[in-house]
Amino acid sequence: MNFFYVLNAKKIRQTLFLTLAVLLSLAVIWVEKDNLSVFAPHPPAAVYSVPTERKVVALTFDISWGEKRAAPILDILENKGVKNVTFFLSSPWSKTHPELVKRIVDSGYEVGSHGHKHDNYSSYGEDEIRKQISTAHSMLTELTGKSPKLIRMPNGDFDKRVLSVADDLGYKVIQWDTDSLDWKNPGVDTIVNRVVGKAHPGDIILLHASDSCKQTHEALPIIIDQLRAQGYDFVTVGQLLGQAETRDKTVEDRSAWNELV
Repeated sequence: MNFFYVLNAKKIRQTLFLTLAVLLSLAVIWVEKDNLSVFAPHPPAAVYSVPTERKVVALTFDISWGEKRAAPILDILENKGVKNVTFFLSSPWSKTHPELVKRIVDSGYEVGSHGHKHDNYSSYGEDEIRKQISTAHSMLTELTGKSPKLIRMPNGDFDKRVLSVADDLGYKVIQWDTDSLDWKNPGVDTIVNRVVGKAHPGDIILLHASDSCKQTHEALPIIIDQLRAQGYDFVTVGQLLGQAETRDKTVEDRSAWNELV
């Protein structure tokens, strides 16, 4: 009988010890929960630039409306022999300007999505976010013959849900490190100085080819010449991503987007 009590007490002590160990482990996890992300899969994040030792930059052009600016910009790129740039096209614009889309594709330029409706997707529910990205995807795939893998959200706006949905649909969200602010039409010299002065290896440069940007086509040849004079070559965003892992300059929430200055 005494042997039974001794054995039973031993089991009780073991059970208590294991219970305390579990509780202690849970307490440590709770206290350190904010520091454990390094062990968890990284959530989707937007790309602003890519670390590289090579002097390369990616010129990117957003187009969401108009028909006066795209052709002159394509003329300049052709005349300057720039073969690698990325255009982010909205699907409604692409549908109404198939000849310009064809020219972009035939020139060998990279095409990314600029979404369907030009609105802040962070204000949408997840189903509507998915609908907007998927609608643009179908239209751009049909028009270009290729499925885009890169997307720049309208207005550069996104939050964690937008990033998650885009990732689920096979997209990488692309932002920029250097904003030309050409949409403000601040003057050709100002646009040139902003781009050339801020450019750095692995930079993603934001420009526009919509009709509201009236000075981009005037600033572009100067930008190309001055960057080349500094030793820069031009690559697509896809080529840039293929060179290196995305550096830590990422964010998970841009629902309250402020322009980079």
